[in-house]
Amino acid sequence: MSTGADLRELDESALTKKIAEQRRELFGLRFSHATGELENTAALRSAKRELARALTVARERGITVPTNQKS
Repeated sequence: MSTGADLRELDESALTKKIAEQRRELFGLRFSHATGELENTAALRSAKRELARALTVARERGITVPTNQKS
């Protein structure tokens, strides 16, 4: 679990990598939850908060973080 202070110490490229990693983790947890394999449902909440922290730090810095959504 990373705190806001830990995330603020990261440089721009490390922060974007962290955000991508958190998105992949959240996707995996959502998939596991949908298939009934997820036993620790609190992990979903934790992953969402971690991603939100990282995105908040990126927004504070004015970093544009690409989304993985196709338009």
